[in-house]
Formats: sequence, structure tokens, C-alpha cells
Amino acid sequence: MTKPSLFVEVHILQSLPPSNINRDDSGTPKQALYGGARRARVSSQAWKRATRIQFAQSEEPADRATRTKRIASLLAARLASPTDKGGAGLDGADADRLAAALLEPLGITKSSKKEEQSAYLLFFGKRQLDSLITLLDGRAGEFLALPEKELKEKVAGLDVISALSTGHPAEVALFGRMVADLPALNVDAAVQVAHALSTHAVRTEFDYYTAVDDENSEDNGAGMIGTVEFNSSTLYRYAVLGVHQLRENLSSDASTRTSAVRFIDAFARSMPTGHQNSFAHRTLPHLVLITVRTDQPVNLVSAFEEPIAGHAGLAAESAVRLADELTATGQTWGSDPDCKLATYALDADKLADAFGPSHAFPALLDEVDHLVGAWLADGQLPQTATEPDGAR
Repeated sequence: MTKPSLFVEVHILQSLPPSNINRDDSGTPKQALYGGARRARVSSQAWKRATRIQFAQSEEPADRATRTKRIASLLAARLASPTDKGGAGLDGADADRLAAALLEPLGITKSSKKEEQSAYLLFFGKRQLDSLITLLDGRAGEFLALPEKELKEKVAGLDVISALSTGHPAEVALFGRMVADLPALNVDAAVQVAHALSTHAVRTEFDYYTAVDDENSEDNGAGMIGTVEFNSSTLYRYAVLGVHQLRENLSSDASTRTSAVRFIDAFARSMPTGHQNSFAHRTLPHLVLITVRTDQPVNLVSAFEEPIAGHAGLAAESAVRLADELTATGQTWGSDPDCKLATYALDADKLADAFGPSHAFPALLDEVDHLVGAWLADGQLPQTATEPDGAR
């Protein structure tokens, strides 16, 4: 019997000081018009990359993924490494030739501007390069002895596409891969990330700065003058993880369970790095709310369609508004989450009514691990998932 879908949603409220973490082509912090008010915006792409970088920090280097146009040079370098380290011990020219032949079935063409790069970015696991080398079965010299036409025919008999279509690292399984020219390499993403929006209206401000020339003793003028645009905001961030899709992309229940928990941890702790040296903007969330559903995901951004006025602090008012939206959505649509877990440091009785008690974040992750494990085991969610710490 096929298991039902399982969606683990992450709702975050997080305040940023003056910062410019995600700018447009003119250097202005990205914005969006929502509910008739100008909002601070951080693109989903920016926060997905920040999450992926955070996620990779706890991965072994060999188990990480990379997104690059340089797959040919990476594969050639692996072929040139010694055999006792998993390579083929080839010299540079032979490694380049064999790498090009192995990648030809993938339709990876050279960039018109840079010969050493492919025409598009490819997202893959570093261990998947080892799988390509394994296909040679120690016969690299035999392959290289063939003339070009016969080499291509020989490589065509290898299951090169399968080597990059199986054994995905967690990062590829989570964030997916799309290759328009070769759909067989596509991986459906298990994660969707919304553009982060401020819960209130924002106004762009300008930091006028000067830099002093330390070796200038002739006058008192600045060595450099400029401006940086910035804003400050309380953001609503939302992501949803389809555990059923993650399990399909990975090789085991254990890796699915671990990757689900680590994704939530990475998403909550991650931060885009734009202008970070100028603003030191790294903060942690006021609130992390996990809602678990088996029907469909529900983004609660409608809570902020009317912008928060901020009479008693933006974060506290935003949290109460989010609690109201969660309750109203359940009552109106009959679509309450199957489980709710929350971590928050805001003093509001109404939050406990809507979100349940606040768990320390490590305890929240333990609860997520428990409920995902239970669902993977028998397709059921544990009734204890929303109980406070120590209840189980």
C-alpha cells in the first residue's frame, strides 16, 4: 500500500538589523509589493543557497554536492588521481580526453566563451564522479588505446546516465535538479522555499560612508566616498519539505530521516551573506513553527497581507498575527495540521494556545526526527509529537 504524502512545513519569524542581504542589479535590497505596501524581500534562490551551504557544513567533503560548469575538469582531475585514491592514474591529456568521452552521452557541450566549462550548471554529488570512474572497471588504458570514433562507441555502451541518476547526495535529493536537454537526469525537489517577505512596510535607507587613506599626509580628504543601500525588517520565512519525495530520491529510511531533520536545522540557522562584513546582520529567529500535514502545504503569509504597524514591537505582533492565521485557517477550511511544534522566545499566552508549548530548538528537532521516523516505519504519525518536553 502506498504511503500518504507527508509535508513538513517550516514557518519562521526573524528580525534583521540594517542590512542588504539580497540585492538587485542596481544594489538595492530586493523588495516586493504585497497587500498594497512595499515589503523587504529575500529571494527563494538566495535563501536556498544559504541553506545548502549551511547543510553542507556538517557533511563529509566526499558526500557533498556541487553545482558547477566545471564537471569535465573535476572528472579529469579524478581520473588523473592515483588508483589507490580511487582514480585511474592518467596523465593530464589522457584524463581530459577520457573525461570528455564519458560526459558526451550526457549531451554536455562546451561553453562558447570558455572551453573548459560546460554550457550550463550541473548539480551533482562528488561521489557520483566516482561512479563514472567505476564504470571503466579498471580499463582506462584500454579505452584510451581506441581511436576517437571507437572510443565514443565504447563509452556509449556504458550506463553513464544511470551513474548520475542514482546515489544522489542529500543536497540533490532535497533541492532537486533540472536538465532541460536530458530529462533523464532530472530530480524532483523535495523542498520548496518561498520568497521571504517583511511582515510590515519598509523604506530603503542609505549609508553614506568614507574611507581614509592611511598613507595620506597631504590633506584631510577622504580616499573614497560611497553609499550602500539597506533596510531593516522582520521577515516571514516559509519552506515545505515533502518527506515522501525525499524518500523517493534517497536510498534509505535512515538517510531520509537524517536529511529531513538536518534540513530544518540548516534552514533555521542559515543566512544569505550579502554585505555581511558591512552589517554583521546574522541573527537567529524569534519563532520557528513546524506544522505537519498529510493533505497539502499551507503558506501562512496571508497573516501579513495587512502590514503590521509595529505599535508594540514588530516581532511580537507578527507572532500573534501568525497564530491567529493558523487558527483561522484551520477553522475556515477544516485543515488543521496533524502535528505542531514550535520554538519561540516571545512572551505571549496566545502563542501557546495556537502553537503549543515552546520547545528548545534541539528538542524540537528530536521531535521532528521521531515523527518522521514513525511515518517512514508504518505511514502513521505519533500522537505524542505535540506533547511538551519530557512527556514521552
